[in-house]
Amino acid sequence: MATHEVADPPVPVPAEPPRQRGLLPLLLVANSALMAVYMGVGSVLLPTQIAAIDPENKVAVLGLIGGISAIFATAFNPIAGALSDRKGRRNPWILGGALGALACLALLGNVATALLVGIGWCLVQATMNIYQAAVTAIVPDRVPAARRGTASALVGLGLPIGGTVGVLVASQTAAHLRTGYLIFGAIVAVSALLLTTLCRDVPRAEPAPAAPKAKGAQLAAFLSALANHDFRWAFIGRALMVLGYFSVVGYQLYILGDHIKLPSGLTPPAAMAVLTPVSMVAMAVSTLLGGMLSDRWNRRKVFVGVSAALAGLVMVVPVVSPTWTGMLVFSALNGLAFGCFMAVDTALVTLVLPSAEDAARDMGVLNIANAGPQIIAPFVASAIVTGLGGYTPLFLAGGALSLIGALAILPIRSVR
Repeated sequence: MATHEVADPPVPVPAEPPRQRGLLPLLLVANSALMAVYMGVGSVLLPTQIAAIDPENKVAVLGLIGGISAIFATAFNPIAGALSDRKGRRNPWILGGALGALACLALLGNVATALLVGIGWCLVQATMNIYQAAVTAIVPDRVPAARRGTASALVGLGLPIGGTVGVLVASQTAAHLRTGYLIFGAIVAVSALLLTTLCRDVPRAEPAPAAPKAKGAQLAAFLSALANHDFRWAFIGRALMVLGYFSVVGYQLYILGDHIKLPSGLTPPAAMAVLTPVSMVAMAVSTLLGGMLSDRWNRRKVFVGVSAALAGLVMVVPVVSPTWTGMLVFSALNGLAFGCFMAVDTALVTLVLPSAEDAARDMGVLNIANAGPQIIAPFVASAIVTGLGGYTPLFLAGGALSLIGALAILPIRSVR
């Protein structure tokens, strides 16, 4: 007897909210600040601080701190998203998370043991993920579905802009960690003040009061997004792609110092200050083109799948050519692939959200696939480098993860 697969019910389309002047530029600033912290602190200041404290065990210590802080990143993002859904407001969570991050970054700049660095970084991850959960929810809250590819592309420029600014600031302040951490805290706080002052919360319709749920039912509702077929596969694809990318990028400072033959006189922080703009310019170009073309052609999966596959393949370049030229080529191609992926995949995800009323909660669950791998990546990379003997296996593993992430896009049914 023939069977018919039952598709997941369509997501209800909310009424288009009132247009807010300057919303997308303000979101760009907010996302740029977010990525400045993740790239500048996570890729330069934190590894520099750990290398100064324990140079012999820096790879293992960075991996351990990254693995523990993953718990904070993955827990606080969806919890903060669910709470902001319940309250129907985003701005208090944006501002509170940013001010908390400022305090935690100031603390991180004043500690001198690996234990205290780990505690400080966990607190930074917790507060930054509160901020991120509320900022991420604004696109599905306030942007019509037909324009989300373009909106996600513009907002996605936060990665190349924030990443470039973050690494440049970090490379200039690596010798003065306290100052560097304070600058990053100020960047996040100012961006939050701008967004929350110039872009007020849009009132949301209050849902009908629900009967209290048991703890088990609350957990089931919280994770119900993953029961949705398309959302689950989008989650898996994003997690694999981000893990592959940040496993390599998060260790780039050590790769440049220990694996790549740099030109005479070029230090690893200075090399990162060159490579990052190369990667981020390429990322900016592919972010804009990918987002706009995916809107024009109303096709998301082909852009996401091809860019993820390209990201996996280019990991071979530093293996074949562990030179400065090889790293320049790798950075440009990797930026092209990752920029297109993040822009179009973000639009794809907003189109497969199981519930419009729980957008921030579900985006928070999705952000586990975004934030969690970024923090787990050093732990995974540490195990690969120390267990398999070098950075060549790290590049190959990162490529394999991205290629599998490309395949995870194929089962999605409701989006072309």
